Amino acid sequence: MHDTLPFLKTTDFPTIRRGMLESLQVNLGYRCNQTCLHCHVNAGPRRTEMMSRKTVDAIIDFLRRGRIQTLDLTGGAPEMNRYFRDLVTAAREMDITIIDRCNLTILLEPGYESLAVFLAENGVEINASLPCYLEENVDRQRGDGVFTTSIRAIRRLNELGYGHPGTDLRLNLVYNPQGPTLPPSQNSLETAYRQHLLDNYGIHFNQLLVITNMPIQRFGSTLISKGQFESYMQLLRENHKEENLQSVMCRSLLSVDWQGYVYDCDFNQMLKIPMPHGKRHISEIKVEETEGMPITVLDHCYACTAGQGSSCGGALD
Repeated sequence: MHDTLPFLKTTDFPTIRRGMLESLQVNLGYRCNQTCLHCHVNAGPRRTEMMSRKTVDAIIDFLRRGRIQTLDLTGGAPEMNRYFRDLVTAAREMDITIIDRCNLTILLEPGYESLAVFLAENGVEINASLPCYLEENVDRQRGDGVFTTSIRAIRRLNELGYGHPGTDLRLNLVYNPQGPTLPPSQNSLETAYRQHLLDNYGIHFNQLLVITNMPIQRFGSTLISKGQFESYMQLLRENHKEENLQSVMCRSLLSVDWQGYVYDCDFNQMLKIPMPHGKRHISEIKVEETEGMPITVLDHCYACTAGQGSSCGGALD
């Protein structure tokens, strides 16, 4: 796989600083039951990196010490970490909003049959990847049969109350483009998703989150192989909007890797780019010290400010 970092180091991206820390995004490990072409984590079934009990306890301690509003769990498939439920339960007891970045198919894997009920019982918000509402496009990006299994999983979640108006069980679907293009309008695409999925499969969801593909790891390597890396970066730069800098996720989020080390965002984590103060463990960080800190930026940051903007919570404008 091609290393994208050397292509990103020379940058004119604007300087930005952190605001108040609101969210802790925790990568519980790189193991996943899928291998997706767009994955910026390079996750898959053969990955062995998984967060330990000791590091999970350090995360719980940080949540107790801090004023964190949201715990955002990601991977790989975060649910494959053996301590996933312990972390969810601890955060729930602290009345913290919990987001599970779920690939949907994990809900139907052997050994995970009770997972959907657990998520519902603990009021976990689910951000579920469904990169298109057309079967052939999803299977092309995520593997044969993934779309059908994903639809089955969404129906299971709907049966538990997820995605229906009037319930507190939020189910958001996540879209990303098939290739090196900017995503369409989040609002208009959500309307198309909602109509197609309801008419053809009878399923419901709360919101569509539109995310721009990040030119790193597996997706970035594919761009390099196809000779499309520079043209994609040019597209991102040409569509940069200064106003999106006020809402980029790194200003209010701290990213933690499977070993417990902190980064400005999930993408910097995957590139192993430390925060300005150097490599530090979550057990060494105080919430109040992060406010006002400069954020480490490179050329890939243009993916978050191009067009309507992009974050783990979807479009910015």
